[in-house]
Amino acid sequence: MDFSKLYRLNALNSFQYIALVGVVMSAGAQLVINLLNQPEPKGYNWLYLCWFVLYVLGSLLNLFGKPNDGHHHHHH
Repeated sequence: MDFSKLYRLNALNSFQYIALVGVVMSAGAQLVINLLNQPEPKGYNWLYLCWFVLYVLGSLLNLFGKPNDGHHHHHH
């Protein structure tokens, strides 16, 4: 089992990548909200749980799913 599929950026699948970008963007937005002394939207921290679940599901697909050959068309 190739555990580098959990942390190497070029080995991540779309779900993992979206989750990581989501965490970074959510954290950035939260930082801006705090810097502007604005109240945090109710339930904002649930976003992090959603990103975590998406990352875990993507990781399971990446680790245990059938390796695909991308979107290439093979002609025999």
